[in-house]
This record gives sequence, C-alpha cells and structure tokens, in this order.
Amino acid sequence: MSRRPLVGLALAIAMVFALTPSSPAAALSKGSTASTAGQVALATPESTPDPAEDPVRAAQYWLDDYGITEAWKTTRGKGVRIAIIDTGIGRGPAEFAGAVVGGTDVSGAGSEDGRTPVGAVDANHGSWVASLAAARGTGPQTGMIGVAPEAELLSISVGFGSSATVSFVDQIADAVVWAVDNGADIINMSLTTNVPDWDESWDKAFLYAHEKDVVVIVAAGNRASGTTRVGAPATIPGVLTVGGVDPSGRASVGASTQGITIGVSAPSEKLLGVSANGQLVQWDGTSGAAPIVAGIAALVRAAHPDLDANNVINRIIETATPPAATSERNALLYGSGLVDAAAAVGASVPTVSANPMGSLSEWIRLYRRADSGPAPVPTTTPFEVEMLPPAEAAPPPVSLLLPTYASVLYGSLPLIVLTATAILVALGVTAAVRRIRSSSLRRAADIQE
Repeated sequence: MSRRPLVGLALAIAMVFALTPSSPAAALSKGSTASTAGQVALATPESTPDPAEDPVRAAQYWLDDYGITEAWKTTRGKGVRIAIIDTGIGRGPAEFAGAVVGGTDVSGAGSEDGRTPVGAVDANHGSWVASLAAARGTGPQTGMIGVAPEAELLSISVGFGSSATVSFVDQIADAVVWAVDNGADIINMSLTTNVPDWDESWDKAFLYAHEKDVVVIVAAGNRASGTTRVGAPATIPGVLTVGGVDPSGRASVGASTQGITIGVSAPSEKLLGVSANGQLVQWDGTSGAAPIVAGIAALVRAAHPDLDANNVINRIIETATPPAATSERNALLYGSGLVDAAAAVGASVPTVSANPMGSLSEWIRLYRRADSGPAPVPTTTPFEVEMLPPAEAAPPPVSLLLPTYASVLYGSLPLIVLTATAILVALGVTAAVRRIRSSSLRRAADIQE
C-alpha cells in the first residue's frame, strides 16, 4: 500500500480515546483534558483551492491506501443505514446535509432527535465519528468525505457519568434496540467499558441486533487511555472489533490496544473529523478506526444486498491484508489484518453460515445457564401424593425444675429402688456380722470357764 503524507496544513492532534463509564470524566476521552489538549481546527484557505489539490481530501490518506476510492467505482453505500451510538451528530455542518435521517437521545440530557451533542468535554466525538463513516464533503472534490458518502445515518446520543440521567448500561441496551427497530443495517460503537464483562441486559440487546441481521462494529480501545486489553462491548461474541494502526500500517502504540477478539485493523492516527460546529480537527483513536470499517461494511451491504450480516463481516475479515509495514503477524494486535475496501466489495469470497466473530446465543447458553431457556414441560400427568396428616401440637413448655412422667419413670423410681435395695443389703450384712461377732464372744467366754 502506498502512503501519502499530510499536505500543506499545520495540524495539531486532538487525542480522543474510549473510556470506562465509571471513570471520573465518564466520557469517551481520557480525563477532562486529553480530548482538547492540542486540538486545533484546520485552517480554512482564504481562496477556494483547486479541487484537484484540496488539502482536506489529500489529508484523508485512508481513502486511497485502503481501497476505498477503488470501491467507489462500484458503490458509495446508497440505501444502507448506519447507526452512530455516540455523543450525537451536530446539526450545523454542511458535511452532514442530507446524511442524518433520524435519531434519538437515550441519555436524558440530549434532544429528541439525537442531534444535540451531549457532554461538556466530548460533545464533538459523535460528529467526528459520523464524519469518518458518511460525511458528504463540501463539494464534489472538496471537504471531508466519509467512507460511505451516500449511506444514511442515525444519530443516537448517549451521555457518560454526570452528563446523563440514565445509567450507562441502560443507555447502551436502549440505543441498540432503538437502532435495530429504526432500520439500522450497521451499528457503530466507538466506546468501551475497559472491562471484559458486560451486563446481562446487553445479552438481549446485542442478540436482538444479531437476530435482526444487523452488523455491529465496535472500537477496541486505546492504550493511551488505559485500555491495555479490549473491554466490552468489544468482547461480546458476534461484534466486529476494530484495532488501530498508524499511517504506515503498523499497530498504533497509543491509539489501539490488543486482544483475542480483534477482527481487523484500520487507521487510527492522523484522522480528520468534522466537529458539531463545522470545524475540522485531526485526532487519533480506534474511535475513528471503527467508523472507517463501518463505512466499508456499508459499501459491502450496498454492493451485495443479498448477503446477511454474518457474510458481510466474513468478507471484511477474509479480504483483510497482512500489515505492509511490519513482518509481525500478531492476531492480538491486527486481528486478520488491515481492511481492504476494494477487495471486500469486489473479491470472490465463499459464503458462510455462521458469524466468524462467534455466536452470542451459544455464549449465553454456556455462561448464562440460568436464563438459557424456559423450564421443561412435563410429558406425563404428575402422580398426586396424599397429604400427610397434620403434625401433633407441641406439648406446652414445662419448667426444667419440675419432675415429669419420663423423669420419674426412668430416673427417680429406679434410683429409689436401687437405693432401698442397697440399704437393705447393707443392714443384712451388718446384722450378720454382729451375730457372728456375738457367737465368737460366747465361745470365748465358755472356754475361759
């Protein structure tokens, strides 16, 4: 793969990382400063640039390097709907004109249409993510354009920590179900909990998405935010977990992580994003790698409308390529390799009957056995057993100092009999001894006479 440098712009990096909802910031970035430190909007040229030399398009190296522009010769994702479960997609940017077709808020802090960014720190995060997936650009050859620029977007705003009145667990479950019920073909979740386990309510929500043939794509998380290994929802079987690489195709040190559930990798450094107010920023994180893959999934679904979600995921995985910048074939870092949009859309890939990322229903059967199914129904008429007679009433309590029938019969009476017998025997022995002694004395007296 060829690698083109960023051209003509002095850019600062706004580092955005997925974060555990239980953190103090409870947002998608590490702490309250990491999402804004060094963040600068891209400068807007005073004069309109030559479309062939538009610096914004030139900065989007992933479009050419990952086969996206080649895939556009077949499709641009028309007719496919991507749900962005994030902090909300801003209303103002021209890049979203005609892209967002619906939305909702599950946090209790946003607006009904999901278009009011939620969160004091990371309100722009949802717009950045959405722009990588399906931004329209500002012209045919200008402005930021998403991987699937003709796909539709659903904006589902969630809040983190104090920015929400609903628990994070309930928000995600509600968001997934709402996305499915409102026609999502693909769900993108650029967030993590930093722990491998998840609430049982997510079992039902994600299983509902799988059963309704929805592709679920999740960011792996980032070392720079403390995510040393993937956490839920990236650990849920059946989701396509995305790791991150730098512009050379090497696993990103800070803007990615590792884990056995990583399916594929995509760019996670020097990414562009459209903020809710229309400003363009450069940022890092698997939060951006995930929507790139979500856009590729939209291209695949548009080009192959007959394929189910399992086969869409399988095409993306099977057509991934080994990292070009390293000989390291580490599945924990890269999964099956780097995504290739052109191959995912156009290559000949055998169909499969199961999700290559695993079966959530099977996992539930093995690890949630108490809820694995209804109670068995008896096949024969149960045998009725006669009721036992009522138990006798307990005797009234008595003092331990008073004698009872049992104590007299088995204790006092035998003791009296034994005592009397012993006394009689003792008296008899005493009387016999006295007779013997008297007889001896009489014989002694007779002899003396």
